[in-house]
Amino acid sequence: MEPVTDGAGTGGARGWRAAAKDALYGPGGFYRRAGAGPAGHFRTSVHASPLFAGAVARLLCRVDEALGRPAVLDFVDMAAGRGELAAGVLAALPAGVAARTRAYAVELAGRPAGLDQRIVWRAGLPERVTGLLFANEWLDNVPVDVVEVDAAGVPRRVLVEADGNERLGEPVVTGAEAEWLARWWPPGTEPGLRAEIGLPRDLAWAAAAGTVARGLAVAVDYAHTAAARPPFGTLTGFREGRETTPVPDGSCDITAHVALDACAAACTPPGARLLSQRDALHALGLSGARPPLALASTDPAGYVRALAGAGAAAELTAPGGLGDFGWLVRPVGIPDVLGG
Repeated sequence: MEPVTDGAGTGGARGWRAAAKDALYGPGGFYRRAGAGPAGHFRTSVHASPLFAGAVARLLCRVDEALGRPAVLDFVDMAAGRGELAAGVLAALPAGVAARTRAYAVELAGRPAGLDQRIVWRAGLPERVTGLLFANEWLDNVPVDVVEVDAAGVPRRVLVEADGNERLGEPVVTGAEAEWLARWWPPGTEPGLRAEIGLPRDLAWAAAAGTVARGLAVAVDYAHTAAARPPFGTLTGFREGRETTPVPDGSCDITAHVALDACAAACTPPGARLLSQRDALHALGLSGARPPLALASTDPAGYVRALAGAGAAAELTAPGGLGDFGWLVRPVGIPDVLGG
């Protein structure tokens, strides 16, 4: 890929962060459209099984206990889609806890028809949270710029046209972005190597987690850490359930995996930790183990239900699949209720 020599924005090309921001969140953008929402284009853990919402409800109950059962318990569903997780958590809570729970769905799209009226629909975060803030597959949709190493071994910003065609722009060798790359994702010097500048995600997560006065902030996402950064990046698109070439025209989701270790370090004071979804859901009592075969003789219908539940749990915790998602867990003023 040849670098631009006559101005970084020549011909309408711009960095991936600006292009994706407009394509996803601008007027008519992918996440502002009416209809099925994200569930019509990709399948998250929330959509895979109601067991996921049940596990998050159990996590909220643990936070409630650690907080001493406050009069009002907050649950914030960050990047709520169509409110599926918030609705599922409320439905799964014990009646006494549900009665004290104030549920927020934070989403730029309009409130969907028929959503549980107990859910407060907001375009932005509440100012102060006492409870659980849960961001499921949000950070991967916080747009980031991409750099690619040129023939001289210099990382340059990747510019993209509205049709998806790319070229190289200015070098990224000084400033906050270059410092982030040097600390978290040195792209190397071999031509063609890529990295995604996760600084906007660090800032977004620090702001979101910073609203938790007491309780727990959790981010769940496709993730990687410094020990295993992908050498050519992870930028991709999703349309109608299939992975596709990312094109910043509003027709598809644009996503990239998250450097969750960098996000964890962005908050002060320290205390966040990372674990896999498999380990997190196991800690919340979700197992893909098959029910005992003897149950088939004593309670055939119960066995079938248990078998179906085990299959759904196995999908949510599967190595190489949803079980490999990263969980970033940050307690504030309470113990780590997931253990560890």
